[in-house]
Amino acid sequence: MARFGFGSSGSGPFGWRRVGRSVDFVVALGILGFLALAGAILQHRLGPARELTGAAQAIDGDSLRLLGEELRLEGIDAPEYRQSCTAAGGRPVACGQSARRALQAMLARGMTTCEIGKADRYGRGLARCRQGETDINATLVSEGHAVSYGAYRAQEDAARAAGRGLWALEFQRPEAWRRAHQR
Repeated sequence: MARFGFGSSGSGPFGWRRVGRSVDFVVALGILGFLALAGAILQHRLGPARELTGAAQAIDGDSLRLLGEELRLEGIDAPEYRQSCTAAGGRPVACGQSARRALQAMLARGMTTCEIGKADRYGRGLARCRQGETDINATLVSEGHAVSYGAYRAQEDAARAAGRGLWALEFQRPEAWRRAHQR
């Protein structure tokens, strides 16, 4: 009588040859090792999710320093510090400095909590920050101090429709401005 589908021919289902328990064991260990390695690589690439709380300082319109660590606000893009925009009548506006002041004013209100996931290409942690129930990333976009960069599309649409912040000016999206003004 065949046990587990193996008859006296030594062939398994689908015509596979039965090689022995020791080979099965080695293959199983190899698969487990591969899965462990893949998990370790994935954990390294994503980075550990962690949370920091404390007093923060703005570096520019979309990055801050919290407990000595430089963080980039995830899902938004603010004008670069040296970037200028144009107001009605052709008057230049230092919109990069304005974005930094807006973030600094928010951070000055109290303790900031940031959830940090993976890192950006410069090694800064990508963070979603809040003060109490206020989502700092979303607020910067909804007030027009930053644009959506993969998230917060609804907040950007509302700010554009209301003509708030950057949307009351002529401006180049920060990503395009950086490409045009590479160091």
